[in-house]
Amino acid sequence: MNRRSFIAAAGLGAALSPRQLRAQEAAQRATRAMPSPHVKDVQVIPTSPAGVRLTVVKILTDQDGLYGYGCATFTQRAEAVNVAVEKYLRPFLLGKPTDRIDDLWQAMYNSSYWRNGPVLNNAISGVDQALWDIKGRQAGMPVYQLLGGKCREAVDCYTHASGAEISQAIDSARKIMAQGFRHVRVQVGIPGMSGYGSGRGGESVQGLHTGPVFEPVVSLRRQLKVLEAARKELGDEIELLHDMHERYPPNLAVQFAKEAEHLRLFFLEDSLSPEDIAYFRQIRQNCATPLAMGELFTSPHEWRPLVAERLIDFIRMHVSAAGGLTPMRKVAAFAELYGVRTAWHGPGDVSPIGHAANVALDLACYNFGIQEYTAFNARTLEIFSGCPAMKNGYFYANESPGWGIEVNQEEAKKSPYRNNDSLNGGWGEIRKVDGTIIKQ
Repeated sequence: MNRRSFIAAAGLGAALSPRQLRAQEAAQRATRAMPSPHVKDVQVIPTSPAGVRLTVVKILTDQDGLYGYGCATFTQRAEAVNVAVEKYLRPFLLGKPTDRIDDLWQAMYNSSYWRNGPVLNNAISGVDQALWDIKGRQAGMPVYQLLGGKCREAVDCYTHASGAEISQAIDSARKIMAQGFRHVRVQVGIPGMSGYGSGRGGESVQGLHTGPVFEPVVSLRRQLKVLEAARKELGDEIELLHDMHERYPPNLAVQFAKEAEHLRLFFLEDSLSPEDIAYFRQIRQNCATPLAMGELFTSPHEWRPLVAERLIDFIRMHVSAAGGLTPMRKVAAFAELYGVRTAWHGPGDVSPIGHAANVALDLACYNFGIQEYTAFNARTLEIFSGCPAMKNGYFYANESPGWGIEVNQEEAKKSPYRNNDSLNGGWGEIRKVDGTIIKQ
């Protein structure tokens, strides 16, 4: 049996003519003969098109026209990440092959000796995602195809409803539902206090200090009221979510989750701070409210016990803060074994490159749960072309090779970081009335 007969009998390439087979084999030989691309340069593209500091890493190779982009966005410490890329990772990477992604990730991860910090992880992520972009461009495939292909056609998303008053939050949710979203996160302001995810009304509550005030007990009562109203007025078909944002002491977090159980939330997000994660056992023992956690996680030591003990239902890490696509696909695979679904962090302080990485994971991972969505503003779309598209509450990947995104570096320069911020992008203080700092 000749080669063509064998291929036809095996059901492989039966529709190809001899000429097509010869062309295919020639292309494969050329690919094998082509030397692996190597890192020629590593650049940082800092930009702030929506008033939020984004960091994009660009890797150029020694093959003309072959490059890739990655997200390294750590808004609150953006300058530190940029220095880590330029002063440490760039000289470490020059001349290294770009096609050994996991090997390079391990080398970068171990090169600083002290590891699992958000600055280093974001710097590594920028490089890692850029390497995946390069790999996709070489293969002529979107990155999700390199991860095994689609498990679903598009990515179901939730987005944020809020208001200073409960009625305003409900109206905001209705507008989101009218756009086709089936999942809505609902937050309401606390009169006179600094809440999370919404503005406030009323005269400011005065504390024993001059800064913003937040009282967890007051917030608990207020947020439960808006969730009660949302369930009553929006109906049973809409999936409701709420973000506690780690601002509650553990005993109140347990109480909140228990009292919210009858509202049948899709999930309650970040009930506890990373320092208090052992209390998830108490929440599990007291109620069946679905739990999502992980926005601040940077180390496997944080998420692994929660997943292995099935103490959470959704893992929702910030992909760049955890080190990029390479470690996060391993997180997703580990979580799948325990029935934990994914819900990656997707706010405005994730660049469009980072959103594309989220979408690639969402499409390719069987245990996808939901994706947080934040719309790109017009200025962002002038800098980043080829972003994932939103239709009726679903995110659709760009089908072009790699992430399918191009970055206009000249436009990016026109939206620099804002240097008039005294905190240099960081967050300010929020305290209880007596002056105690609130975690956030």
